[in-house]
Amino acid sequence: MTTLRAGVIAVQGDVSEHAAAIEHAAAAHGVAADIVEIRQSGLVTDCDVLLMPGGESTTISRLLAREGIDEEIEAHVEAGKPILATCAGLIVASRDAKDERVQTLDLLDVTVDRNAFGRQVDSFEAPLDVEGLDSPFPAVFIRAPLIDEVGDGVEILAEWDGNPVAVRDGPIIGTSFHPELTPDSRLHDLAFFEELAVEA
Repeated sequence: MTTLRAGVIAVQGDVSEHAAAIEHAAAAHGVAADIVEIRQSGLVTDCDVLLMPGGESTTISRLLAREGIDEEIEAHVEAGKPILATCAGLIVASRDAKDERVQTLDLLDVTVDRNAFGRQVDSFEAPLDVEGLDSPFPAVFIRAPLIDEVGDGVEILAEWDGNPVAVRDGPIIGTSFHPELTPDSRLHDLAFFEELAVEA
């Protein structure tokens, strides 16, 4: 059986949920997933794919820079390897978070408005039509960022209320919502196994 080395940036966020989702998506393709929780430099280089979970974007960006993980993530993308960046992960991966406290990686050619969908109490779940999926995806929005500007080379995969909430820029898929908080692993499948995409 082929083994996929999947790194989960583990300085904050839903690490175990993302690990379970990538394992489920990999199993659907007869692939074993070797999960690496990344809290220090030196681990990203050996990963085939990366997941950047949610959390608090200012804290995540600061820790990535302090540990030297930020440069390794940039090299991962330059090598054409895929990343799934969700919620705060999307903010950190963006070109501009419009907040000087967030040290963005400028990997996704989008600008974002942090917490634009409201506070924790304003969280909601919505069925989303996502490009590449055969049926709506049950998206969970928690203090979600708004993608308010998209570069020319960025593909919009899904919208909610007229705003992009899932985008693709080269090997990176970014979502405003938390795909790992549902039993549906199709977003992870789309991000990492598109050439073999099946209903998970």
